[in-house]
Amino acid sequence: MQQPTVLISGAGVAGTTLAYWLLQHGLAPVVVEKAPAVRPGGYKIDLRGAALEVADRMGILEEVRRHRTDVREATVVDARGSRVKSMDADSFGGRVHGDAEIMRGDLTRILYDLTKGKADYRFGDSIAELEQGPDGVRVTFESGRTESFDLVVGADGLHSRTRALAFGPEERFVRDLGYHVSIFSVPNHLGLDRAELTYVGPGRTALAYTTARDSGAKAMFLWSSRPQDYGVRETAEQQRLLAEAYRGQGWEVPRFLEALPAAPDFYFDSLSQVHMDSWSAGRVALVGDAAYCASPASGQGTSLAMVGAYVLAGELAASGGSPEGFTAYEQAVRPFADANQKLGPAYVKRMVMAGPAQVRISLLMLRLLQHLPGKDRMTAKVLEPIQRAANAIELKAY
Repeated sequence: MQQPTVLISGAGVAGTTLAYWLLQHGLAPVVVEKAPAVRPGGYKIDLRGAALEVADRMGILEEVRRHRTDVREATVVDARGSRVKSMDADSFGGRVHGDAEIMRGDLTRILYDLTKGKADYRFGDSIAELEQGPDGVRVTFESGRTESFDLVVGADGLHSRTRALAFGPEERFVRDLGYHVSIFSVPNHLGLDRAELTYVGPGRTALAYTTARDSGAKAMFLWSSRPQDYGVRETAEQQRLLAEAYRGQGWEVPRFLEALPAAPDFYFDSLSQVHMDSWSAGRVALVGDAAYCASPASGQGTSLAMVGAYVLAGELAASGGSPEGFTAYEQAVRPFADANQKLGPAYVKRMVMAGPAQVRISLLMLRLLQHLPGKDRMTAKVLEPIQRAANAIELKAY
């Protein structure tokens, strides 16, 4: 008997994790990715809680830990570059109990290597049209090729093409939190060694960091923005908006912006979440950011992607590869997704100060915190919500 075929749109963390677990359960995944290869580089991301258990069940947890960024210290600086507060990077990033910070590109490569030569990967192509029938989904690709699949899963991110085709325009589901984020490579002119520096200005945050296996540095910008900026796709216009948002800012911001034209990995987007009443429609479903993006401010996007993909594959296998598995997957994962989505709006307000007065008060409090007794307990209390959300699901052994 022929196994059900599942088309996965997207070869990121969610797509490659899903491909691995579908193979483990005897289903036949086909992964289509518009990029010419698995995307390298990217920014640093975290694996926490239930996602660590998924990685362990995949047999990659030790390899993930071998590729940790090994960032050791995080420091907040003021506009003159004076150090306000330093702490260990794991505490600053909300990591405890063996949580792992890794570059996104390293994690995707590890996941891809598990399935390379086993899953059918088709790079340089993407879905153009979907037509659902009683027994399958007829898919037309951008290349002009047409093929039928039993099921289709969109693992294609915040701006999911699969979601738009099967559910409607993204404006119905994507909620702009009122911020933008940009990340790109810059020369390490500060001489950082596995360290992170964060500058906080009114409505503007900028940071730079280096990792264990990168001689250069990454610069990240997070700022309050107007909803009408949403939807800009042209790189030149995105870079103009970024430079305009940070005009007149202090610290090393001007030097980082000078590196913009030469950056090979410029990333720019709104800080947004995805909220949907249902993650499936007939024989089409969504996983990861396409279904329940929590925003980078949550620190949980990658963990959500891995956990969601694990559960989706398991429930599809339990249902014999039928769309009934989509319903069981959503019932199992939605409370977990909801808990982690709540982190985003709360944490971004701590990352971006609303105005000059809040900046002054926050920097003063950070300086005082250096000398207060019990500061470790205070830090643990601040980080408790993210750890609780990261573990807000009990994984079945499918």
